[in-house]
Amino acid sequence: MTMLPETRDLLIEAVTREVLTALSTGDTCSECGGSCAAHSPDKVRDVVTNGASRIAYHGRGGDVPRDLAPYIDHTLLRPDATAADIDQLCDEAMEYRFAAVCINPTWVRRAADRVRGTGVAVASVIGFPFGAATSEVKAMEARRAIRDGAREIDMVINIGALKSGMRDVVREDIAKVSDACHEAGVLNKVIIETALLTDQEKVVACSLAVAAKADYVKTSTGYASGGATVFDVALMRETVGPRLGIKASGGIRTAEDVQDMIAAGATRIGASAGVKIVTGEGAA
Repeated sequence: MTMLPETRDLLIEAVTREVLTALSTGDTCSECGGSCAAHSPDKVRDVVTNGASRIAYHGRGGDVPRDLAPYIDHTLLRPDATAADIDQLCDEAMEYRFAAVCINPTWVRRAADRVRGTGVAVASVIGFPFGAATSEVKAMEARRAIRDGAREIDMVINIGALKSGMRDVVREDIAKVSDACHEAGVLNKVIIETALLTDQEKVVACSLAVAAKADYVKTSTGYASGGATVFDVALMRETVGPRLGIKASGGIRTAEDVQDMIAAGATRIGASAGVKIVTGEGAA
C-alpha cells in the first residue's frame, strides 16, 4: 500500500515526538547528568557484551585495555595523508589488532594489499565529505572501492535534498549504494551529518536509511560544525531500533566520551587515535 505524503509527514512527526519524549523523561544519573556513561573498563566490557560491536576513537587516550582493540576502526581521512601515513595506519591496525582501517578511496588497494590475511578490514568513504554527488556516481564509487578491497562503505547522504523535503531522492540515493554494497556482501554505513540537521530531520534520515536497507547509520563526517553527541546517538538508536548499527564520529576526544557514546547506543565510534586508547599514552 502506498502511503500519502501528508500521512507520512504526520507519522514522522509522531515518531519524532515519541523519541524526544522518551529521551527527555528517562532516569538521570547524578554523576553523569543524564548521560548514563560507564566510567570504568569493566563497565565498558559490560556494554560491549550487551551489543556493542566496534569502537574507534579520536583525541586523547585513556585507560582502556587492549582487549577492546577489536572494536576500534582506525581512521585517517585527512586530504594530505601520504602513502607513508597509510602504511603506518595499517601497521598500527595489525599490531594492535584493530577491526578496520577507514581511509579515502584512493588508498583502498594499497591498504587492502598491506593488511591482507591479517583479519583487519578496509573501510572507505563515498560521496565524502559533502554527499552532493549524484546517486549513480556514488554507486560507481562504491563499486570501485569494493573491487579494490573495501569491505565496508561509509556514504554521505544528499544533505541538501533531505533538508529540501525530497525524501524519495534521499532514500533512492542510499538504496543505490546499499545495492552496490550488498551484491558484494559489503556493509553500507550511512552518514547523516547530524550537526546540519534538526531533530526531526535526524529521525527522517535514519528512517530513510532503514527503508533503503542500510546496515548502519553514522553521525558525522568530522567536517561539519559539530560531531557526535550522546543525545544524537540516543535519538538515532531509538529511531532505528536494535537491528542497525550506529557509528558515532567527530569530536570524540576522551575515553569518557567513548564510554558515553557506547552507553547511548553506539556500536562503533569512528576516529583516528585508536593507538592511544589501547596504550593509554594520553593526549595526542
